[in-house]
Amino acid sequence: MYLPAVHAEARIPVLQQLIHENPLGILTTAIKSPLYPLIQSSHIPFVLDVPKTTDGTLSNGILRGHIAKQNPQAKALMEALAAANEQGQTTLELSDEVLVLFNGPHDHYVTPKFYTVTKPDSGKVVPTWNYAAVQAYGKISVYCNSKSDETGAFLQKQVQDLSNHAESSIMGYTGGEKLSPWEVSEAPVPYVEILKKNIIGIEIKIDRLQGKFKMSQEMDKGDREGVINGFDSLGTEVGKAMSQTVKERSDLKELQK
Repeated sequence: MYLPAVHAEARIPVLQQLIHENPLGILTTAIKSPLYPLIQSSHIPFVLDVPKTTDGTLSNGILRGHIAKQNPQAKALMEALAAANEQGQTTLELSDEVLVLFNGPHDHYVTPKFYTVTKPDSGKVVPTWNYAAVQAYGKISVYCNSKSDETGAFLQKQVQDLSNHAESSIMGYTGGEKLSPWEVSEAPVPYVEILKKNIIGIEIKIDRLQGKFKMSQEMDKGDREGVINGFDSLGTEVGKAMSQTVKERSDLKELQK
């Protein structure tokens, strides 16, 4: 990801919040295999854990997810782990780095017509696209032995935590005056156990967490206001959301002067 200073977001809690609110990530791996493509990607919903560190520093976090065993990317991961085990490795962590990309909730084309200062003055403007994204790099551990208690415990916790997060934070099912969240325990235990045998668990310790909020900060204040008003005038939910985000980032830029 290209990270010009004007768009880069270095605050770890802000990046973690984007992941928490938009947990569908794109897992990308580059694993040499005689059977499967070198580069593979899959859309996977993740749980983000942020454990406390012993020295008091802020942790980048740990991503947990699961993949269907029939997914070629899962097969390549299992193949790589088996090869590492044959060479005497005793851990579940692979040596190659992986990437997970998370996108913000809204993105939109920016027409040059929004630049109400520069366009009428010089015409030196071109279209662009505004968006927010976070990328996480780290080593991946693969839980794929369905006969292992460790794998069983990991998958059980994973599916429960992911369901709880999605039901409460994404759907807003918190009980009380609202609908109650669905729980894994509502499904028959034998059914869940069969499903668990057909997935693998993955865990990624984040070594690097980087983010970008490209929201017209590169433009002068007058043009940024034009973008804010332009998105707002679209009269759509996405337009309103983009207008608000551009304004937030514009205000932040002014505070940092």
